[in-house]
Amino acid sequence: MSEKRLELVQGLGAWAAMAMVVGHIIGTGVFLVPSTMTRATGSVGLVFLVWIVGGALSLFGALTIAELGAAMPKAGGAYVYLKRGFGPVWGFLFGWMNNLVGKPASIATIAAGFLIFLGFFVPAVRTPIFTLHFHVPFTGHTSEFAFTWAQPVAAAAIAFMSLINYLGVRLAGRLQVVLTALKIGAILAVVVLGFLFAGKRPPGTQPFFPRSLDLGLLSGFLTAMVGALWAYDGWMDLTFAGSEIIEPQKNIPRALVGGTMTVGVIYLLANAVYFRVLPMEAVATAQNVASETVRVFAGARAAAWITAAMVLSAFTTLNSSVLTGSRVPYAMARDGLFFRVADGINSRYRTPAGAIAFQAVISCLMVLTGQFEDLFSLFIFAQWIFYALSVASVYGSRRKEPDLPRPYRTWGYPVVPGIFVAGGFALTLNLFIQRPVRSAIGLLLILAGLPFYNHWTKKAQEA
Repeated sequence: MSEKRLELVQGLGAWAAMAMVVGHIIGTGVFLVPSTMTRATGSVGLVFLVWIVGGALSLFGALTIAELGAAMPKAGGAYVYLKRGFGPVWGFLFGWMNNLVGKPASIATIAAGFLIFLGFFVPAVRTPIFTLHFHVPFTGHTSEFAFTWAQPVAAAAIAFMSLINYLGVRLAGRLQVVLTALKIGAILAVVVLGFLFAGKRPPGTQPFFPRSLDLGLLSGFLTAMVGALWAYDGWMDLTFAGSEIIEPQKNIPRALVGGTMTVGVIYLLANAVYFRVLPMEAVATAQNVASETVRVFAGARAAAWITAAMVLSAFTTLNSSVLTGSRVPYAMARDGLFFRVADGINSRYRTPAGAIAFQAVISCLMVLTGQFEDLFSLFIFAQWIFYALSVASVYGSRRKEPDLPRPYRTWGYPVVPGIFVAGGFALTLNLFIQRPVRSAIGLLLILAGLPFYNHWTKKAQEA
C-alpha cells in the first residue's frame, strides 16, 4: 500500500487572506512609479487618470478571478483555471512562464525596490562593484551594465523571506497581517499629515490636463499604465494558495475584491498628497516620491522614518509573493508537469519546500542580472498575457462546467471580463513595441516550455 501524500494545511484565515492581497499589492510601486508616470504623461491629471483606469482594470480582473477562486480553491490558481477552462497546454504555459519568468521577475523587482529605499540610509549599496560595456547588435549602440552591492543584498533578502515561508504558512500569514497593518498605517500617516501640515504650494505653470491630445500622449498614457499596473499587481496571487485558505468560498472573493478597492483608494490619496506638496517637475525627477514629499513638509528626520516604513513595505510584499508564487511550481510538479525538485511537502512544516527553494534560486539569479525598470517591464509583459487569458478562462469554465458550484459569480459578466481581456492584450502589445528586447526574451521563454510540456506529458502517459 502506497504511503498517503502530505497535503498543504489551511492556515490562512480571513484577516490573513485580506492582508495577503492588500500587503502584496502595496509594495514598492506607489512610492517609485509616480515619477515614471509623470515623465511619461507630462500631466498631473493624466497621472490620476492612469491610476483610476489601472485600478478599474485590476478590479475587473479581481471580480472575475474571485469567481474562479471560490469555485476552484486549489493550489496553483490560474494554472488550474486555464487547464480546466481552455485545456492542459494553456495551464502549463502559464505555470511555466510564472515559475521561470513572471514570479521570479516580480520577486526580483520587489527586492530591487527594497534596495532603492535602503539606499536612503546606506548610500554605499548603490556603489558599483564593476561595470560592463557591450555593443548591441544591429543598432550601433553601446549599452552599460553596472553590478552594485545592492544586487547581492537584494538576493539575501529573497533568501531570508524564503526561509520564513519554509518554516510554515501560519507563521508567514501572521507576519503578513502585522506588516500590512504597519504599512497601511505609515501611508495613511503621510496622507493625513500631508494634508494637515503641508503649506499650500504655489500653483504650477502646467495645466492639470493637456490642452490637446495626440498620439504621443496616448503612447505616454500606455507607458504610464505599465507602472500603474505594476503598482496594482498582486490581486490574483492569493488564489495560488487557494487550498490553504480557510473557508475559501467566502474569503477569496472578499479578499480579492475588497482588497483591490481598498488599495485603489489609498493610491489616489497618496498621489493627491504628492502633487499637493511637490510641483510636477519635482515628482518627475524624484527617485523616491514619498520620502521627498515628507522631507519637504516635515524635514529630513521624518523622511527617514517614512523611508524605513517603505523598507518594511517591500518586505511585506516580498513575503506574500514568495508564499503565493511557490504554490504554482508545487502544483505543476505534483501533476508531473514540472521539474521534480519542486514537488513534495516538508513533513514538519507542511510547506512546499522544494518549490520555495527553486523559486528562490531563480529569483536571486534574476535580481543579480537586472535593474528595477527593466525587471518590472519584463514581468508586466510576461504576466499580463496570462492575466488576460486567466480572466478569459471564465468563459470556458462556464461553458465546459455549467454545473460547477459557484459561490460567487462575476459582477457584470460577460462585459467586465471582456473589458479586462481587451485592456490586458492592448497593454502587452504596447509594451512589446516600447521594450521589444525584454518583451521578446519573455515571449521566447514562454514558448520554450512547449518541448518540456511534450516530454513531461509523454512521461506521465507512460507511467
